[in-house]
Amino acid sequence: MTKTLIAGARLFPATDEDAFVADLLVEGNSIAAVSRAPGSIDAGDAQVIDGSGMFLMPGMTEGHGHMSFDNITATEGLMIPPPEEQTLATARNAKLLFDHGFTSVYSASEAKLRLAVAVRNEVEAGRLVGPRIRAAGVEISVTGAMGDEGKLHDPRLGPSMLIDGPEEMRKAVRLQCREGVDNIKLDVSGDPFYPGTPGDCTPMAYEEVEMACRTAHAYGKMVNAHSRSIEGTKMCARAGVDMFYHLEYSDEEMLDMLEAQKDRIFVTPTFGLLYTMLHEASDWGITPEVAHSLRIDELVDCAAETHSALRKRGIRHLIGGDYGIAWNPQGTNARDVKHFVDFFGYSPAGALVCATRNGGLAMKADGSLGTLTQGALADMLLVDGDPLADPSILTDADRLVLIMKDGVIHKNAAGAPQERRAAA
Repeated sequence: MTKTLIAGARLFPATDEDAFVADLLVEGNSIAAVSRAPGSIDAGDAQVIDGSGMFLMPGMTEGHGHMSFDNITATEGLMIPPPEEQTLATARNAKLLFDHGFTSVYSASEAKLRLAVAVRNEVEAGRLVGPRIRAAGVEISVTGAMGDEGKLHDPRLGPSMLIDGPEEMRKAVRLQCREGVDNIKLDVSGDPFYPGTPGDCTPMAYEEVEMACRTAHAYGKMVNAHSRSIEGTKMCARAGVDMFYHLEYSDEEMLDMLEAQKDRIFVTPTFGLLYTMLHEASDWGITPEVAHSLRIDELVDCAAETHSALRKRGIRHLIGGDYGIAWNPQGTNARDVKHFVDFFGYSPAGALVCATRNGGLAMKADGSLGTLTQGALADMLLVDGDPLADPSILTDADRLVLIMKDGVIHKNAAGAPQERRAAA
């Protein structure tokens, strides 16, 4: 059994404890011991990594993964590429996320049904390098809503499955489960990119959402919901959706409904794309004026209000911001940690819990992932710097000195000659 001792790092356990200086011993794929008395663990034949002056934290989870979204500029970028190229792009982006500290990816949806499934299987078999993956298929939507790219004169299939009615939903979910997905994605509400169905409308019917949840849960799968509208989110809460995405619009009843289920559900605000559309997308033709016409500024303001309220109510937030768009590219996903501090009122430690412990719970509901505690799975990052003082350093892959998943070291630059910033 392989052993690794990380000595003298400032350890962030992602529990209710503050960070503390400690030694941590990994045996096999799990954490065997954590000691606040450096030097007290018998390292034996373990590989020893000097973590002095650095910050040790659990690996991060991308909570809204679109690994097959290869920094596209329009939906056409998901529809036109053939599956062979998209499979390679999905694998490449999975490794890119891993290289940036995301040891887990909870997939929201992908451009084709089995892209994440195939990459997940290859990673689990040890034939590809990548993070842990909960694989989603394509979105399930309804005629005339987000995801319906066709017209009567121009029928075509978008990156989605279209259903109408609960029986068609039952068949669509069963088909995706047969093909190996872990997560089912529903387009419950509208979206700013679809003028006929803006974000505050709700094209999908409750009976369709309820059937999706009932069918998916019978297979042991989780259900994701794209829901910006108040009514859509309430429907999802009543029907049993597991992962809620977006949720900009809200009222007190909706907030109360989510709070009542806070120990069951997860919420990922997907704020990153809204932020970049408003501030960083002019080079792609999305000027502030265009963003305003799409009501992006309204969504930003509503998201800040809604997710600040959900934070106060103890909702389990995950980071994940619709990355994989040209102006919101893959690999910049850790920006969400600072967004949670700046816009939702989280402390840096609270935002890191969203990126680690909460993500681990969504990936593995048994609680074995996402913390640095004895018995937990050994997914962790050794950071050159202090994310509690400056969360933005997590966006710099060069500051990730060690990346470990399942007890296996993916990157180890601890012995490289470089200037070390004090983490304490």
